[in-house]
Amino acid sequence: MKRLNIALMAGGDSSEREIALQSAAQIASALDPAKYDITLIDLHGRDWHYTSPDGRQWQVDKNDFSITIDGEHKAFDYALILIHGTPGENGRLQGYLDMMGIPYSSCSMTSSVVTFDKITTKRTVAEFGIPLARGFFFGRDSRIDPKEIVRTLGLPVFVKPNASGSSFGVTKVKSEADILPAVAEAFTESDEILIEECIQGREMGCGMLIAKGREYIFPITEIVSKKEFFDYEAKYTAGCSDEITPADIAPEIKAELNRLTALAYKACRCRGVVRVDFIVTPEGKPYLIEINSIPGMSGGSIVPKQVREAGMTLGELYDLIIEDTYDRDRR
Repeated sequence: MKRLNIALMAGGDSSEREIALQSAAQIASALDPAKYDITLIDLHGRDWHYTSPDGRQWQVDKNDFSITIDGEHKAFDYALILIHGTPGENGRLQGYLDMMGIPYSSCSMTSSVVTFDKITTKRTVAEFGIPLARGFFFGRDSRIDPKEIVRTLGLPVFVKPNASGSSFGVTKVKSEADILPAVAEAFTESDEILIEECIQGREMGCGMLIAKGREYIFPITEIVSKKEFFDYEAKYTAGCSDEITPADIAPEIKAELNRLTALAYKACRCRGVVRVDFIVTPEGKPYLIEINSIPGMSGGSIVPKQVREAGMTLGELYDLIIEDTYDRDRR
């Protein structure tokens, strides 16, 4: 393969913007410069720019997905997407790249739409028998009756945005009186929300990749939050959670988590590396929480730890992804 001009797409327009920039910085340092000419592109609305070492900014030409720096024109061969949230994780960027005929590293536009939208994920995987928490789905104009929610789901419940990440807007609610304030908080992140029963158990994250005809299911991580749940602070603040890789679980639970991870990956037609999160009850039954189509790759993120535990470097991981998608996606 020739040395590729790669646009490393970072930033984005969601609350996860800073984490996406951290992920991109770690992956940029992991990629082999002999194989790839990397240009880090920061997306923020219509502003897609590269910042040179001297602080000057250069805009991407979206007409042909290229950039011109000091008179030197560079057409990108490939997009490596590390944007959590919009427009990288919800399919919008993939739609543009599809139209431009540019290969990229992540799930397709269709798969991204499915995995980013929590209710669509649940409806998709439910057909394959994957266990899920019971819940309600509401839009902004819905009538929400806290008494009915408590009567049906009990307490506590989780109130969460339908389309958001890093636990922004998520609240664990322990009283009926706190449901509507939590709903208002969730609506700051999304126009639709979910209210779900709280499944008691241990939280597990399972990374997976299918590339070049082979399945890679990485060692499972148990997430032990020192907060009320694995919220943004627990995810990204040192000391607020323990992330145990590999998880200390029985072989039969590990096998079931691996089976359900692969089933969810294929049900949602995922591509590239994803992370599937579960709650495992004391009886050993896993319930799917969500699918992260562009999981965090920052220094504190889970999947990089799993990859290293599997004996692979991040550079080798992305070599696999790029090799698998580049030839297949070229128009």
